[in-house]
Formats: sequence, structure tokens, C-alpha cells
Amino acid sequence: MKKNYLIIMLLMIAAISAHATDYYVATTGSDSNTGTSLDEPFAKVTTAISKAVAGDVIYIREGEYKYAAKISLSRNGTAESPIQMMAYQKEKVIIDFSDMALSSSNRGFSLSGDYWIIKDLVVRRAGDNGMFISGSFNTVENCIFYENQDTGLQLGNGAAENNIINCDSYGNADPTDYGDADGFACKMNVGNNNYFYGCRSWLNVDDGWDGYLRDTDDVSTVLENCWTWMNGYFLDGSDGGASANGNGFKVGGSDDKTLMHNFTLINCVAFDNKAKGFDQNNNKGDMFFYNSTSYRNKGYNYSIPYAVNSGKEAEVINSISVDGSSKVKLNYALQQTNSWSSGFTCTENDFVSLDTTGVSGPRKADGSLPDLDVFKLAEGSDLIDGGTDLGYDYFGEAPDLGAFETNYNGTGIFNPETDEDIYQPVLHGNPVASKLRFSYEAGELPLKVTVTIVSVNGTVMDQKELPAKASRCYGEMNIADYSKGVYVLQLSSSKGNQGVLFIKQ
Repeated sequence: MKKNYLIIMLLMIAAISAHATDYYVATTGSDSNTGTSLDEPFAKVTTAISKAVAGDVIYIREGEYKYAAKISLSRNGTAESPIQMMAYQKEKVIIDFSDMALSSSNRGFSLSGDYWIIKDLVVRRAGDNGMFISGSFNTVENCIFYENQDTGLQLGNGAAENNIINCDSYGNADPTDYGDADGFACKMNVGNNNYFYGCRSWLNVDDGWDGYLRDTDDVSTVLENCWTWMNGYFLDGSDGGASANGNGFKVGGSDDKTLMHNFTLINCVAFDNKAKGFDQNNNKGDMFFYNSTSYRNKGYNYSIPYAVNSGKEAEVINSISVDGSSKVKLNYALQQTNSWSSGFTCTENDFVSLDTTGVSGPRKADGSLPDLDVFKLAEGSDLIDGGTDLGYDYFGEAPDLGAFETNYNGTGIFNPETDEDIYQPVLHGNPVASKLRFSYEAGELPLKVTVTIVSVNGTVMDQKELPAKASRCYGEMNIADYSKGVYVLQLSSSKGNQGVLFIKQ
């Protein structure tokens, strides 16, 4: 059965290995060119978009491209042949909408299509959102959204199963009442299972993340390794005023205070926000704040003051309030092994540093967050190995508290050893340059999962076991040294195999 599975996957590889057409755009180009070579690029991004279909790639050369009208991305790719648009070899590409008038219809990019991959673009000064996503199964990676006149990147109108990876959003401000411009928003009538990984949001005049709902209910969003700070203020640091909420992660709410936005935050950080760090608002859905760090927010660091609906849960586990229990209001949440729990003390001596200098600095070459000392636990802290096992990777005897896991003793990663069903893995970014990140759903019990990467000729490139929990599970594989091409990511347990294709670029 395993052999047949690999044969099927490799036949699928053969079908997608040859994509249709590469298009090129450059400031020195001409729309009378063919657009299909570096020597004959188009001049306008919109010209390439008008031609691209499933499997095509649009490469944009370095420079600034100015537009006064919305750019619509309405065609669909497929899971095997997405439409891709990216900066050529990570050159600096700025899509500038400064000439666009302020209007709720004047978004920079409107992505209504499915299966797009958009990478390494800077989007600025749109008349509304920098990018509005209503399509599904899209990936936006290593993009920057700033100084737009509403939320930098917003998902709505049923947008589902989208991945926002290693993106930044800052300095967004709506000039009407300063009450709507967030860094990132998955709100109003957003769809299900949207995922943010490694994103930063700061100095947005409203919230860092906003999950407020209207016209939809009981949807889920996951954030992992995301940072947010100084929201509620203008880019110059001045106060946004009474309408500027200034929360870090606002995980829901609705007009009638009944709607459910099931929000999971893992390894996330909120600090120096005008209001709260992690805010329920009036969300009635699940809220899981796991291994989070919150510091010096003017309001509560963590706030869940209201009961959730029947059948829903609120949990705050393995988290740190650097400022202590006085900054925590969790009347209706399960609290377990947090820095304010009995048996722990938390002072500035528990941290290598509390200096936040550099948090908005350059990312690493692979697009991941900068490696800083801030909020990392100092050797000898009683917060190390003090947490509850939630099924995510950790070092030592137990997980650390907070957003950053230490490994002072060089110990290995713990692996549970019981089995249950697994379901189709979801990639968080595809194509992939260096780190392959993925998630999958587990059954009712923890399980042992073997992860295997197979090349186009059937060679096993890497294999390891991952810990898991009885819900959504996450993994990462380093593929930086792989040759360019198409591979299979396979998950195996005693119950069977599941796999997905990915492209190493």
C-alpha cells in the first residue's frame, strides 16, 4: 500500500513539474514586449496579471511601481499549479498606491482568486486595505504592508485556508476616525482555518490583530510565533485618540456579543500596546493562549473577563505576564502553569533581556523573525521546564513558560509514543526556500507521527518523528540544502499515510 501511495504521488509530481509560463515585469520594460524573458519584460504588473493562469509565475524586478487603481487578482490557480507572483530573486519591489484616493473600495490588492502564492512585495499607501483577501488556499509570504489608509492585510468575505507567513504590517492609519486600521485583520465575514506564522504588527492606529465578527460565526484562526507592539499610536508615536483601540491581539467580538471566533495563539508576544495585550473583547468562542509572553501593555496583559458559549473553552497555559498577576484578568479561563501561578516567581532576573530594541529590525535571510535576547529566559530561571506538555516541540523535562524555548543543556525533543488517526497535512508556504512548515489534524489521542520527505526519484531525503496533541499539530523540516524541484511530504502513523507535494525553490 505504501508503494502504491508513492507511485501516485510521483505521477502527480510529473504532471506539475512543468508549469506553463514565466512572466517578467521591470520598470525598464514595455507592455509591447512578450514579457516571457528577462530581456523582454512587461512594464506593468497588471499586464502580467492579465495573462497569468494556473501554473504561471510572475517575476517582478527591483523598483517602484505606482498605481492609482485597485489591482484585482481574480483568476484561480490549483493546489498542484498555483499562480505565483513574487520579487525576482528577492529584489526590493515596492507597489505604491500613493495616488489612490481614500475610499473603502480603493484597496491596493484585491485577492478574490484561489491558490495564489505572493512573495517578497512591499505594499504601501493604498486608499483602504493594502491587501484584501476574499479567496481561499492562498499564501502571502515575506510581504510588507505599511502606511495604508485602513488595515494592512485583511481577510473577509469568506476567505478560508489562507496562510500569511513572515509578513510585517505597520504604520497603517485610517484618516477618518482612526478606529479601523489594524495591522492584520481576519474579521467581519471571514472564513475558516486561516493561519498566521512569524508575522509582526506594530504602530497601527487601531489593533495589531483584529478578529471582530459580523455575518459569520464559529470560525477558527491560528497565530503562531507572531509579535505585536505599540498599537493605538501613529507612526510618529503620538496617541491615535479615543477611537484608536490599541490592543495587541483582539481575538473576536461582535455587535450582539454572541458570535464565536475560535482563536489559538501559540508562542506569541504582545508588549507596549495602548490597551490590552491579549484581549477577548466579547468573543464567545474558543480561546487558547499557549506559551505566550505579554509585557508593559497599558491595559491588562491577558484579558478574558466574560464566559464563553456552551461547548467552548478558554485556556491560558504556559504563559508569562512579565509585570505580574496584577496585569491579568482571566475570570473565565482555565489557567495552568503560568508565571503568576502558585509555585513560580517572575522578575526581570528571569530574562536575558527586557530591552525591546531591534524588534522591528531586519529579518533573517530566510524571512524568519530576528533572533534577539528580549524575553528569552535566563539560565537558572524557575520558568524553564516549568510548563505543561501541550504536544508541541520542547527541550528538557517539560516545556518552558513563555514564547521562547531554551536549550541550555542541549537535550533532545520529547516524543509521545501512542497512536491515533492523522489527517491531510497543510503546508504553510509553498514553494519553500529553507524551512518547510506544516500542520495536520490529529485524532482524539496523542500520537507518534513519522515525517518523511521523498524526492522526485523516490529517494528518502529526511525522516524524523514529531510530537503531537489531540488537535492541530505543527512541524518543521530544514530543506535549505535540497536541490530545486518537487518533493513529497509524507506523514505516517500506524493508521496509514497522508502526503502533500511541495516545491523547493
